[in-house]
Amino acid sequence: MINRRWIRKALSGLAIAVICLSFSTTCSKEILTNNWYVELDGDGGIEAAREVSKRTGFNLVGPLLGSSNEFHFVHSAVPNIRSKRSIVHTRKLKAHPLVKRAIQQTGYIRTKRGFKPLKGIPVSEIKLNSPELEKLIDVNIQSHQPNDPLFKKEWYLKNTGQSGGIPGLDLNVEAAWALGYTGKNVTTAIMDDGVDYLHEDLRHNYNAKASYDFSSNDPYPYPRYTDTWFNSHGTRCAGEVAAARDNNVCGVGVAYDSKVAGLRMLDQPFMTDLIEANAMGHMPNDIDIYSASWGPTDDGKTVDGPRNMTMRAIVKGVNEGRHGLGNIYVWASGDGGADDDCNCDGYAASMWTVSINSATNDGQTAGYDESCSSTLASTFSNGKSTLRDAGVATTDLYNNCTTTHSGTSAAAPEAAGVYALALEANPMLTWRDIQHLTVLTSKRNRLSDPYMKHHWKYNGAGLEFNHLFGYGVLDAGAMVDLARKWKPLPERFHCTAGSVKQETHFATEQPIELHIDTDACKGGENEINYLEHVQAFVTIKSTYRGNIVMFITSPMNTTSMILSQRPNDNDHKNGFTRWPFMTTHTWAENPRGRWKLEISMAPDKTGNVDTGVFYEWTLILHGTKEAPYDHQVEDEANHNKLYKVKRLHAYSKA
Repeated sequence: MINRRWIRKALSGLAIAVICLSFSTTCSKEILTNNWYVELDGDGGIEAAREVSKRTGFNLVGPLLGSSNEFHFVHSAVPNIRSKRSIVHTRKLKAHPLVKRAIQQTGYIRTKRGFKPLKGIPVSEIKLNSPELEKLIDVNIQSHQPNDPLFKKEWYLKNTGQSGGIPGLDLNVEAAWALGYTGKNVTTAIMDDGVDYLHEDLRHNYNAKASYDFSSNDPYPYPRYTDTWFNSHGTRCAGEVAAARDNNVCGVGVAYDSKVAGLRMLDQPFMTDLIEANAMGHMPNDIDIYSASWGPTDDGKTVDGPRNMTMRAIVKGVNEGRHGLGNIYVWASGDGGADDDCNCDGYAASMWTVSINSATNDGQTAGYDESCSSTLASTFSNGKSTLRDAGVATTDLYNNCTTTHSGTSAAAPEAAGVYALALEANPMLTWRDIQHLTVLTSKRNRLSDPYMKHHWKYNGAGLEFNHLFGYGVLDAGAMVDLARKWKPLPERFHCTAGSVKQETHFATEQPIELHIDTDACKGGENEINYLEHVQAFVTIKSTYRGNIVMFITSPMNTTSMILSQRPNDNDHKNGFTRWPFMTTHTWAENPRGRWKLEISMAPDKTGNVDTGVFYEWTLILHGTKEAPYDHQVEDEANHNKLYKVKRLHAYSKA
């Protein structure tokens, strides 16, 4: 007999999902799922969890991050989207003598970056071995280059000026390949909507052991079929990393001998903390790199980031993954354009992740690119040419190819591919080594801001950076060359430099300026003389949150805009509560001295006067006591490829 009451509940939940997905980044009503976090009393392990599952009618999905007392449970009789808490089911769990805590999981939205709804013809109309594909390729492929039919369309690998690009503006992967590095023995997990592991260009480079479907809870993360090709996102990203070479199929990946794992977790109306955490902590000793081309909705008004368990997974990954060397988490910086700021995205702005922005094939920033001070470097998304080949060429669903992949979604997997090359060159690189190598080997090349708002500058340590592009475009050849000779870094510390706690009012045309004088924990166990990341934890409210603008200036006079104007953010209640604004612009600087925080209210288009209240600023410094680059130049004193390292070596001796 059909349970009509259950059907009504399910339809009600579906209606909530449709409304939330269509009109808002966050629902005004809390959304609950049929997932529960369960903590057991003691370390009974999986057998105790099975006993709880059996007695309560819940399904045991598995442990959280390999824990012996924290587990993921699901109840199949509860709709996976509902507006009210399932108090009866939670009580049933809590009533079991082995259960210490049971928390029903809240649902929230995570969106793919770079996906645009299809209009008219499908994006993936380029069929393998079809006459249309043959028209798109140059049949005179040189013998020393890959014979893959779309290689000449992959301008991000080798830019010869095709599709209106600038010759030489690419990832310089051929130099890395010429050194013999192609990504062997490195696995990148594509955390997305699934991977077409049957694709001819991916199936031999697919790591089935390290793959999992967190949406369906099985080991087969194949994308769910839709007639709009909506779930092609992960397959496209996977091809950028590891599409096979010289098989006459599609193009070639940045690290074409590396492996990709599929972690399907995006294909559902609402994300949960448990799903994110388990995906980011999945087989951390088998997966080297986690690539994420998604995040909170890029609407210019959302302020969101990883929840507690997800944060635990990331921190555990960088500290314990890869047998202690640390997993590398690569994140797309965001597609919210000039009206958004990726420092409001807690994933991209995390110091544990590598935030990657994108550039076009002519060296400019794309219209959808967000900017922020936490961006470390850039790769490529698409060109501004009207030619369809200006997109990123890669694999697509059902053994197809595409030349129209785009967005910072395309940028993050390219970076993951470059890091796979570096890890093959030196398997002992840590997560910090990857970030240092990124800073030292990225290039300004021909990157520029077409609107002339963000100029290239040198920080106090002599490193050139840009608010849009970070330290420049990744250079695979330079990175693997430096990586193979790289020596371990000094130990990293963090230092609480000081706090300002006072209620201070500000308004349009009435900015405020705050200062923290610090010795950077000099003389203590966590003394810092050379910076890596800097975090400003700020608590502030205003009548229009999107008009708050903040700059931080270091003692070496490097100024970073840690929050730009976001015209669409009309919040007037929540503000920011100890939100960790982060900058990488002061990398390798000495942090000792006076730090300045400037807070202003940008005028809006209506001419209204907005007001705000500042409550708290805490400055956290991360870096090393010892000079990080002195020992890197001992055998390379006359090697001009280490120009940045040598310059910083000279700085550290000054």
